[in-house]
Amino acid sequence: MEVVVSSIAGDMVNRFISFIIKKYNSQVNLDEKMERLQQLLHRVHMVVEEAEGRHLTNSRMLLELKKLCDAMYRGYHVLDTAKSRALRILRIEEEEVSSSGSSIHSFRSTRSSAAAAYHELQSALDNLETMVSNMAEFVLLLGGCERMFRSPYDAYLYADNFMFGRHVEKQQIINILLHDNPSPSAPTVLPIIGAGRVGKKTLVAHVCNNQKVLSHFSSILHLNGESFRRTEHEAFIQAGRSLVVVEFTSDVDDDAWQKFYSSAAAHMGRGSKIIIITKVQKLTRFGTVRPVCLNSFSPEEYSYLFKVLAFGSTNPEEHPQLASIAKDISGVLGGSMITANVYAHVLRKNQSATFWLSVWKKYNNVVRSNLWHLMDKDHPIDISNIASSPTPLRLMPPHSENDRSRKDLPKIMFGDLIAGSAILPKEEFELVAWESRIPPYKKFLNLAKFLDEMNLPQPAVSPRKKRRR
Repeated sequence: MEVVVSSIAGDMVNRFISFIIKKYNSQVNLDEKMERLQQLLHRVHMVVEEAEGRHLTNSRMLLELKKLCDAMYRGYHVLDTAKSRALRILRIEEEEVSSSGSSIHSFRSTRSSAAAAYHELQSALDNLETMVSNMAEFVLLLGGCERMFRSPYDAYLYADNFMFGRHVEKQQIINILLHDNPSPSAPTVLPIIGAGRVGKKTLVAHVCNNQKVLSHFSSILHLNGESFRRTEHEAFIQAGRSLVVVEFTSDVDDDAWQKFYSSAAAHMGRGSKIIIITKVQKLTRFGTVRPVCLNSFSPEEYSYLFKVLAFGSTNPEEHPQLASIAKDISGVLGGSMITANVYAHVLRKNQSATFWLSVWKKYNNVVRSNLWHLMDKDHPIDISNIASSPTPLRLMPPHSENDRSRKDLPKIMFGDLIAGSAILPKEEFELVAWESRIPPYKKFLNLAKFLDEMNLPQPAVSPRKKRRR
């Protein structure tokens, strides 16, 4: 009997030692992959930054730049995921050891996690290595492109001081504005289409501030749908080569547009252009060239942006736990630029793991209450939990910053509300969700009211859940 027990024990020890050796070799291989990926990302990022500092007029080069950017942000996302997973595995193993728990379960989870990380890293590596191997011709052509004016390096320490990404779309718009019109006798109409709050106006503002665009047009005029309908077109259309930017929030009657366009063609100089900014897909019918479509950032690009915003000039490599928390938060923000700026601003002012975790837990409550979905639908929202208010506090739909009836109301920053540093007034106040620091310097404002009762829209419940209840 003792011989059998000894044989079984010896076999288990041998398997255990074999597993430890394989685990060690796998971890070493994983670390090598991560180091290789980091090196490739540095090379690709260097080329991307150089490309973003030059005027690219070649459409194929812009397409190649877009592919490089996508591969770069995917690589950063995979690298952050691998580091975050390694941190979690280490924490789990330490908890297992301290609690004298079963090591077999920990080793199995470690092995499966390492296998998943290895597969993701290998895929990202293969993609980046292919891009780098085909990059020589792109870099050679890049050297012949004209450099554009760049701000001092310290202006880039905080990403909210300049427009993130969109370089390909920006260059596409500039190329269209600077080129000759397809029809010499009529202005070119360029629709810029995208969902709400993806940065359409910010992109156009940066295009209009470009030195080449400013010197190309004698005047740049901005209109909205309301002024477009009530203004006599001949009164504002100027002679000479002009650029007119019109923002529409709803569909436009064909006759009204035709009247405006005919007047523009008769009075605007040769080479004039019209830009339509809208989220209404139907308005592409007025375009004379292919529209520029602005989509939300990809999850990988959004995650990279949020980490840059949250850390500012701090190096994320020195704070792996904070980087892991930032990655988790960015994954549930829904791709909203306003939300990213609000929460990143709060986190950047207090870079402690305890505080970041408390903000993360508070945001989980926000997700469960469906707050941001209701905000997009312009519904009143209960924010009593966020503000830690004993009195029911409701956030009303957003309003224009030009609303004079609310100029004298006290203003509270949404970030201060989240951080718990805001002193709430006793009556209604104006909540500043975010104030942009780049053109067009837009403020996102909401009215906050203390109310006893209010009929708030509830999330839809499926019939199956109703029957269960």
